[in-house]
Amino acid sequence: MEHTICIGRVCRSKAGRDKGKYFLVKEIVDEQFVLIVDGAAHKIASPKRKRIKHLECRGDVAEAIAAKLKEGAKVFDAEINSALKSLGYDENR
Repeated sequence: MEHTICIGRVCRSKAGRDKGKYFLVKEIVDEQFVLIVDGAAHKIASPKRKRIKHLECRGDVAEAIAAKLKEGAKVFDAEINSALKSLGYDENR
């Protein structure tokens, strides 16, 4: 089942040096690109620009993070990291 891309959606990288790692979608740039963060290697201040076709979207959405990003509130890297861990996406996977 294909999940639609949205802010806060958990995605796994299918290509590149970050292949196999999990990220949250921070921002949708256009129909081909998104900005992704994981709170460790790709922090909220310097997100990674990634092609959507190189991401595999999961069914989980970090609702609290998504709400804060949409309203423009400050989001900390530790929040992103703990949201990924609490959803079961450890960085060592």
